[in-house]
Amino acid sequence: MSVRILCIITDAKHHENPYIAIDALEWVNERIKVKGVTERAKLYDWIKDGDGEAYILDEYGNKTSLIPAVCPKGNKYVKTVNDESEPDHLFALPQSA
Repeated sequence: MSVRILCIITDAKHHENPYIAIDALEWVNERIKVKGVTERAKLYDWIKDGDGEAYILDEYGNKTSLIPAVCPKGNKYVKTVNDESEPDHLFALPQSA
């Protein structure tokens, strides 16, 4: 199954790794027209276990897949780039309340 990420849900705390500030991600399965919200670590597991694909579409319709990652402290997260020094399209998404 494949889902498009629509927005991110973050907490207000400061984190060394900005990806860990993302608590959950809102998504839509465009094929069956279902929306949902999934916690960051659960989305990581879903992608890592090979059961699913999550992606972002930019303003030009370009698709960027999310990949699973783990920070040095062991927290699971997802990102769209291999090098965290580059801008990540994930942070360009709107934030949901």
